Amino acid sequence: MNDVQHNDALAFSARVLGALFYFAPDSALAEPLVAALRDGEWAGQWPYPLENADALSTAFAAHSDESLAEAWQRLFIGPSALPSPPWGSVWLDRENVLFGDSTLALRQWMRENAIAFDVEQNEPEDHFGTLLMLAAWLVENDRPEACEQLLAWHLLPWAPRFLKEFVEKANHPFFTALGQLAQHTLTQWQSQLLIPVADKKLYR
Repeated sequence: MNDVQHNDALAFSARVLGALFYFAPDSALAEPLVAALRDGEWAGQWPYPLENADALSTAFAAHSDESLAEAWQRLFIGPSALPSPPWGSVWLDRENVLFGDSTLALRQWMRENAIAFDVEQNEPEDHFGTLLMLAAWLVENDRPEACEQLLAWHLLPWAPRFLKEFVEKANHPFFTALGQLAQHTLTQWQSQLLIPVADKKLYR
């Protein structure tokens, strides 16, 4: 895979996964992606080889007593404690809090790189889905070095642990498969990084 192919593959997969982890499944941005995963044709379009594509396709299309919207609410919104919180500082901060030191470090890095974060509510910047979409944006705007830094310093140090718990605790076939697809994809990204992933202590 040459540099152009790598950048295209990363941007495409990051934007798809980011939207599915961040937006409600019945939202305008996520709904067509959910439909594409459920119809089984997505595997041929995924930019990375998948040994378990058939199993993932079966899981994406599987029936569940819990609706997709209900599962998304349980996994990402609450009101009960989230099984696997999607914010980096929950994993990187000793107190497992939002807006921890790792979030402040991410904000500082974004300021240094002239990256603005525009949300309607007071929300941490280190949401897994947000960081994926930011990675896609950086690649699409010809900033691959900044994307490498984002992945190596602010996402990959904690994302594998988050995804491991997410897969174990999702308790819904679609989201279990989504977590597994993300695991595989981030492994592919890491294998092609030109800088080492930061070694950060995890507290969860």
